[in-house]
Amino acid sequence: MMAAMTSLAPDGAKPPFIAPNPITSALVFVGETWRLAAQAAGEILRGRADRRNTVAHMAAIGADAIPIVLLTTLSTGAVLAFYTAGVFVHFGGVTFVGGMLTLSFLLELGPLLAGIMVAARSGASIAAEIGSMVVTEQVDALRSMAVSPVRYLVAPRLLACVAMMPVVGLFAAAGGIAGAFVMSGTQGVTAEAFLESARTYATEWDLVKGLVKTLWFGLTIACVACRQGLRTERGAAGVGRSTTSSVVICIVLIFVSDFFLAQVLSGASVAVR
Repeated sequence: MMAAMTSLAPDGAKPPFIAPNPITSALVFVGETWRLAAQAAGEILRGRADRRNTVAHMAAIGADAIPIVLLTTLSTGAVLAFYTAGVFVHFGGVTFVGGMLTLSFLLELGPLLAGIMVAARSGASIAAEIGSMVVTEQVDALRSMAVSPVRYLVAPRLLACVAMMPVVGLFAAAGGIAGAFVMSGTQGVTAEAFLESARTYATEWDLVKGLVKTLWFGLTIACVACRQGLRTERGAAGVGRSTTSSVVICIVLIFVSDFFLAQVLSGASVAVR
């Protein structure tokens, strides 16, 4: 088809630009991402993921991100309590403050903020690093030495991201609850009332549901970031586009998948109880 269009164009003229079909592009993205995830999972299950690289990425994705995540969630918890605790106290709902704020961070805000921060920090780093290797032909060099880029680049990052996201999510939930606890005290909610409400309305299963979400978010971030990095082209500008698109796509997918995960996990919790 392109040959026919080129032959119809005047001598020396470029063929008309054909905009990519967004539906086709979306299907290609989904197919390539899942294929990459399956290949990386196969390498991990065979024990071929490099341990040294995996540990290094675990430190970068998990341990190095915890201070930023704690600062973010502490502030978010304090702001949320500032706006809500006073209203509950005014209408005589002190017994609901601790439970509401604790559930908010265990089920939603903790996992979501952890996923967003890791996507913005580590996801961007992964896409930029792999993208730079692509444009400088380091990935081609790996292939020429019969080294699989999926095994060497993708598998360690996928394993590290999935393994460390629950840890980051746990610290995110703890930071948010701590911030809410401190700010609620300034709004007239005693420490005893806050803790009693949290024990009444929040359960261990709520924590488990939040951590399950972080596992999926970690898988999403690693696969999307690696895929965007491997698809980088056109030099330094392409690295910038890959990094930006990786962060945007990861955050959008985190919010969209959170809706479906909430439905599935809520149904599972009802079945368990």
